[in-house]
Amino acid sequence: MGNHTYCLDGDNIRLGLNKDLGFSAIDRLENVRRVAEVAKIMADAGTIVLVALITPYEEQRAIVRDTLKNERFLDVYLECDLSTCEQRDPKGFYKKARAGEIPNFTGISDPFEEPKEPTFRVNTAKFDLNDCVITIAEKLSRIQNDELRTNP
Repeated sequence: MGNHTYCLDGDNIRLGLNKDLGFSAIDRLENVRRVAEVAKIMADAGTIVLVALITPYEEQRAIVRDTLKNERFLDVYLECDLSTCEQRDPKGFYKKARAGEIPNFTGISDPFEEPKEPTFRVNTAKFDLNDCVITIAEKLSRIQNDELRTNP
């Protein structure tokens, strides 16, 4: 669409910026807080920032909304049931979590609070990757077009 974008991926962020954090509730909260601050800086510079994080708690999502309150922020819930997540597990994390090797693992030994009011949701268990990407791109385009109509 001709926009400058960047993806802040949770796995990559934990290799550098947040390598000092684990997966306790406090560390997860700090992980999300730091990523939200980086996203804010990048958005201030005019970049559309896609943040790919597992944010299992409403408290985490509230921190992101508060941090980015002066930016355009869309909360996209990529919905997927646990069995599909386990089937798609390329790194074997779910298997390790089920074996007790990974503590505080979302959906296994730690809860996931479904977002109450995401901007929109895409059920990734029902649709393949290409359909999900197309759905998200179409929704973003509609939002952008609506904003242009209301703020010419």
